[in-house]
Amino acid sequence: MPTPPISGSAAADRIADALGTPNPTAYGEKANVTTFVVRRLIDRGLLTELSANPDGSLLHPGQVADVCRREDLADLVAADTPLGPEQAAERLRLRRADWNHLVRLGWARSPQSIEVRFGTSRAGAVDVALYTTASVDAVIPAHPEWEQLRTVEKGQRSPLAALHPAPASA
Repeated sequence: MPTPPISGSAAADRIADALGTPNPTAYGEKANVTTFVVRRLIDRGLLTELSANPDGSLLHPGQVADVCRREDLADLVAADTPLGPEQAAERLRLRRADWNHLVRLGWARSPQSIEVRFGTSRAGAVDVALYTTASVDAVIPAHPEWEQLRTVEKGQRSPLAALHPAPASA
């Protein structure tokens, strides 16, 4: 390679710049494009992972530049934007308990999770599943019965509680 590879976070910064929404440089501010999105672009085959390290990505800067020139870049980033479980439930206008049943039934799958720490101790750390916006939106056409969940009142048992996941196909 004539130029050295770039990190996943540098790729996210370049993609954010290409969209006209640069990632903030101040520590603690929320990024407009994250490495979660970069990993989804790798999963889509639009970028090639050059690192064997599961904790970090290295990417060819030319491939990142090609992705940045795509006309559908904004749509790709929007589809791959991460949502936590609370955000996913809110997007579908469901209770969090109903979202948990959707996940248990396999109607939505998480491609990645992040560790969230409370305080400074690892004892307060929990893994939080992240879902792509596209996978959350895909629940709607794939399972029209989810619409009835919007009418379930707080404290009522979810109609999904009685359902069992479909057996895995061989």
